[in-house]
Amino acid sequence: MDLTSFFKELGISGKVLDGLLPVMVIFVVAVVLTTWFIPSVRRFAVRAGLADLPNERRLNKEPLPNLGGLAIFAGVMAALILAVAMKPDLLLKVQVQVLAIALGATIMLLVGFIDDQFSLPPLFRLLVQVLAACLLIVNGIHISATPRFDFPPFVGTVLTIIWVVGITNAVNLMDGMDGLVGGLGFIAGCALLAASAQFADRGAATLLLAAVAGACLGFLRHNFNPSRIILGDAGAYFLGFTLAAVSILGTLKVTAAATLVTPLLFLAVPILDTTQVVVRRLRRGVNPLSTPGRDHLHHQLLGQGLSQRRAVLVLWAVILAANILGMLAQGIRPTVVIVTTVGVCLLLAAAVVPRMRETEAEPGKGVEA
Repeated sequence: MDLTSFFKELGISGKVLDGLLPVMVIFVVAVVLTTWFIPSVRRFAVRAGLADLPNERRLNKEPLPNLGGLAIFAGVMAALILAVAMKPDLLLKVQVQVLAIALGATIMLLVGFIDDQFSLPPLFRLLVQVLAACLLIVNGIHISATPRFDFPPFVGTVLTIIWVVGITNAVNLMDGMDGLVGGLGFIAGCALLAASAQFADRGAATLLLAAVAGACLGFLRHNFNPSRIILGDAGAYFLGFTLAAVSILGTLKVTAAATLVTPLLFLAVPILDTTQVVVRRLRRGVNPLSTPGRDHLHHQLLGQGLSQRRAVLVLWAVILAANILGMLAQGIRPTVVIVTTVGVCLLLAAAVVPRMRETEAEPGKGVEA
């Protein structure tokens, strides 16, 4: 069976197959460029003193450069620009909705970057997040009613704002361990990409997801424990906002019944993590929005005796399982789900195994296996 027949066997139409080459190129370019950008970004961050100090949320024992999100952003944008250069008519087909996501994600990146360096007031950050969510809504990206779940339009608007703001902050709060959120971005990006690639009219979303997934994979090459660089609020906000927006993008909906269910599955782990933190703090009579604490899922796994690496691998497995369910809930063929799952596992191994070998060859790192 040749490659064309193989893709058709997976249920990928001829029109979709014609667009697979740009998607593959974008993914590879995002991986390569992000991997290449990070050493330079790290050196700049070290010289400029832009680093996260150890705190109750972060597990690093020394300051870590926190500009990884800028490298991911650069990798995504460079890959998308290359796609347009390869296929100029693509610019005419890019949906306004995808441009709105890119603009909103850029705003989140800038807010996160400023917050990393100057600690913006929480109310200001929340206001900007709400405005970015409204940017999506006015461009048609919102939670909409279905025959089974009927509600007035203003309810969908409120739910969309809550969803986007909630996921953006949940991903940021979850970013407390090397490789955790980078892996989330890669796994969820690939799962959403598999769903989008099944349909010829979803090319713009597919290209965006390919760039995001590729950039996250390139970032993991430098971010797996022990990390050389971390996302910072800039990167976590960028990824959280992008995943939240794409997960409710109308062009990714397959069935009405799946409209409300699949976003919850694709991003189940950050939702679960933030929910259990809020519940635990309320039970203790502590303000859920108080200073960061050691009550996230990864802290609990460490409390069970797991090393950072093993805790991340466990959470990656849970994230992957939730995304498998999300793909199935969206009506994706089991064969496609299997191929996607195997591909995700192999690519994750390709990213982190070399980093593990480097660490073993570097004396004095003191990293737990």
